[in-house]
Amino acid sequence: MAGWRQAVELAMTNEEIETLTALSRSRTEPARRVSRAAMLLAYRETPSFFAVGQRLGAHHQTVQRCVERAVADGALTALDERPRPGREPVITPEAKAWLVSLACDKAKEHGYPHELWTTRLLARHAREHGPGAGHECLAHLVQGTVCKLLGQEEIKPHKVRYYLENRDAEFEQKMAEVLYVYREVQVLKKARRQVEEIGQTGSDRLLRREAWNPGHRDDSARSAARAGRACDLRARS
Repeated sequence: MAGWRQAVELAMTNEEIETLTALSRSRTEPARRVSRAAMLLAYRETPSFFAVGQRLGAHHQTVQRCVERAVADGALTALDERPRPGREPVITPEAKAWLVSLACDKAKEHGYPHELWTTRLLARHAREHGPGAGHECLAHLVQGTVCKLLGQEEIKPHKVRYYLENRDAEFEQKMAEVLYVYREVQVLKKARRQVEEIGQTGSDRLLRREAWNPGHRDDSARSAARAGRACDLRARS
């Protein structure tokens, strides 16, 4: 039969208690930090792993590990995860810098018909040319890793922002001359259209007057006929 677990004496300063109390009521801190702060405060009031576990809905072994680490490393240190040993990063900082520099160039500068990089094309280029540049870790680079590395540097090689740069000191004067030529051409075209409209309007008026008085051309002939009849009447009388 297993013996009773002896309670572990947990000593905390007033500053640690105040910090733990604030963390246990926080809504912005990670849940694991809030939960561990509540465990330590509850254990200070009731030094029993089982009682604290039942009160907070956690396993008693979880409470025990948290309290034992707080005794060994400190109450505030026990809130965070232990540093875990992991393997060294596969991609070296030098290879990452080379990849970022490559992404800042244009794809057509490296012999591709595309103007901009895609992450797929960038990964393939890095696999083919990275080892030759002294970065063997890029021999098996995949598209997802490229997206992750470029995202860390906030680089988007598939997007380009255009801007206008004035390199000619006489640009404004030349621009004014060109605009003046275009303006002069517009003025000449407008004047030509006005002349054509005036000429067409005069012809239309003459035609309309002739159409309104269709018999004005026979007035002289009628006058001559009246004069001839008057002479005939005088001769008979």
